[in-house]
Amino acid sequence: MKRSFSNKFWIALVGGVLVLSAIAALALGRTPAKYAHVYQNGVLVRTLVLSAYDKPYTFTIECDAGSNAVSVEHGRICVADASCPDGLCVRQGWASRGATPIVCLPHGLVITLDGGKADSTNTGVDAIVG
Repeated sequence: MKRSFSNKFWIALVGGVLVLSAIAALALGRTPAKYAHVYQNGVLVRTLVLSAYDKPYTFTIECDAGSNAVSVEHGRICVADASCPDGLCVRQGWASRGATPIVCLPHGLVITLDGGKADSTNTGVDAIVG
């Protein structure tokens, strides 16, 4: 005799898996980044230890198309000013977690955050899709 599961069982099982997945995603997304890697046209320009800055620090990255002023404070980083036409990099605001990089396409600037090693040899697959 074949035993079948009720719809309530499957709804509870799928609901439980979704709740556990949401909890795991939130827990992973809350991990503060330790390092910021600043790239210009795919070349690592600077690696910053975000916890090392007790006072605000600003530096400028320049290229043929213009410049970006990057600000660092304890545990976070942002593009404070840019000469690019759209200013999307400035509007991204402060970043303190590794979920989304700060990008300035006109200037080829990319700032990534991670909690791993200080060098940028971590070339594993990112957890962000889409």
